[in-house]
Amino acid sequence: LKDLSTHLLMKTQISFLTLILLGFLSGIANAQLIVTNPAFPAESGSVEITFNAALGNGALAGYTGDVYAHTGVITNLSTGPSDWKYVKSNWGQNTPATKLERIGTDLYKFVTSPNNIRQYYSVPASEQILKMAFVFRSGVQVNGSWLEGKTETGGDIFVDVYPEGLFVRFDIPSANELLVLPDEVIQIQATSNSADSLFLFYNQTQIKAVAGNLITESITASGSGKQYIYVVAKNQTEEAVDSFYYYIRQPVTELELPEGIIDGINYLSDTSVILSLYAPGKEFAFVIGDFNEWQLTDDGYMKRTPDGNHLWTMIDNLEPGQEYIFQYFVDGSIRIGDPYAEKVSDPWNDQYISQATYPGILPYPTGKATGVATVLQTAQTDYQWEVENFIPPAKTDMVVYELLIRDFISTHNYQGLIDTLGYLKSLGVNTIELMPFSEFEGNLSWGYNPNYYFAPDKYYGPANDLRRFIDVCHENGIAVIMDMVLNHSFGTSPMVMLYWDAANNRPAENNPWFNPVAKHDYNVGFDFNHESPATKQLVSRVVRFWIENYKVDGYRFDLSKGFTQKNTLGNVGAWGQYDATRVAIWKSIADTIWSVKPDAWVILEHFADNTEEKILANYGMMIWGNASGDFANAARGASTGTNFSWASYKARG
Repeated sequence: LKDLSTHLLMKTQISFLTLILLGFLSGIANAQLIVTNPAFPAESGSVEITFNAALGNGALAGYTGDVYAHTGVITNLSTGPSDWKYVKSNWGQNTPATKLERIGTDLYKFVTSPNNIRQYYSVPASEQILKMAFVFRSGVQVNGSWLEGKTETGGDIFVDVYPEGLFVRFDIPSANELLVLPDEVIQIQATSNSADSLFLFYNQTQIKAVAGNLITESITASGSGKQYIYVVAKNQTEEAVDSFYYYIRQPVTELELPEGIIDGINYLSDTSVILSLYAPGKEFAFVIGDFNEWQLTDDGYMKRTPDGNHLWTMIDNLEPGQEYIFQYFVDGSIRIGDPYAEKVSDPWNDQYISQATYPGILPYPTGKATGVATVLQTAQTDYQWEVENFIPPAKTDMVVYELLIRDFISTHNYQGLIDTLGYLKSLGVNTIELMPFSEFEGNLSWGYNPNYYFAPDKYYGPANDLRRFIDVCHENGIAVIMDMVLNHSFGTSPMVMLYWDAANNRPAENNPWFNPVAKHDYNVGFDFNHESPATKQLVSRVVRFWIENYKVDGYRFDLSKGFTQKNTLGNVGAWGQYDATRVAIWKSIADTIWSVKPDAWVILEHFADNTEEKILANYGMMIWGNASGDFANAARGASTGTNFSWASYKARG
């Protein structure tokens, strides 16, 4: 190599070729879970894979029945890690071609021979095979479920596939970045498929050379910041290279947050932001993103406030108006987006959002981020509102249409809703209640599985399209209510992930926002602790945000009866009884809303004891009266069970 530093810069900033293309861990990252023969499987040859069922997630450990591979490939046409191509059989289908051979206790063998890999999967010659993808599965269901052999974190298993030629890779460490402490010893092992000599470099200095295709070394981390290790393989006709870097982490700097900085993204100027993460008890974190090539850097190493509650850093030299995707890398193992971000980048769902619905959507940073990431953008252009001070209809005159954007109109976007307002207006509708539209898991959802509370879900269109929809509604005398889900959140929520009990598959005991175990039987997802100061602060920010930034006219709160720490698991009747602490929580939330918009509607799906609902109603909130059973009986023409008196405020007192 004539210029090692230039090569290394290109290699770390652009890609590791097929070795880490698409960002999957190398097959060697699963060296004990998966062993391949040959060590560098080629698409033109067959491969034998040994699977150790006792490792990874261990779901098939001790299982003695037949095991099958659910398998496909990742090619150059795959859009992400979930986009398997040429899958051999449908899930749950047992075929001879996907059956593993049991070769020992918890050991199984999978082979593609006599076919080569390309023939086995029937991949056209025009596509490049990058990975073989696996989930190993029990031949029959056990207690109603399949046993699934996956990685330790529950992910799919991937095995690299190589084209013809010379290759070299680091087996130890398996990742292309390593976080270490000063004086920590780093073990190194690199192998090649057909090298006659290997050369190991520390930064630009050669530290070892060997004949053959295996090289090992141990080095002691010294200094600070980023250091590079790479290996060069040679034979008579070719050279190949692999590399990794390690970052030597010094003690965290303790420093108070600058005045006026709040949790989330704080825009200081067109080129600077301060990012602040509420993370009590967490030791350290880095910000990684488009602005630092997704690498560990000194500037991205976050400071910690003296009380240990916040991690923060300033990011400078941003391009005005440019969108940057980023994540927090916390305690060396957790990658999350910013809980307060107003836009996310989703590896699983963004690819299915059309340009017509969301023009110019950013591609997910595959190979750099893990899971949902978030977006910052300086110098954003403010939406210019046509209607600044809309006066909603009187409560007694509301005619409400509850609307799921996905199902109401085939285009499933805000522009389509704008074009259809005439239809709704002709029905006499003066209030539209949009079912949840803050970011939720998946695209095809009712929205009651939220993960990011400040970001409009992109499946329905850009944020300013939502603003325009609300603006046009107001021009037409129609109020807009947001269906708000704050009883619970789902597993890709950064607040769930930041404090997670993997052993019990639930929020950890020290999670500032969530109960490890839900307090009521009707909970879905993970249950918020509404008496926690962290949750109160979050809820206050959420209910202010959508009024201040989108001019919504109020909220319909889902599962409002769940806003309590009174444990009624196993006793649904007790859950609905009068709860003074729940009343206090709701009065506080309503007061926050009305402090921003005094005429905002606060509508509760409560269904609690009437004595509690009377207090909330008299305080100014609106309560659902459950007459759906009576209405259904009337629609069927039933002669009994059609008493509508409960719909009257007089009957309820």
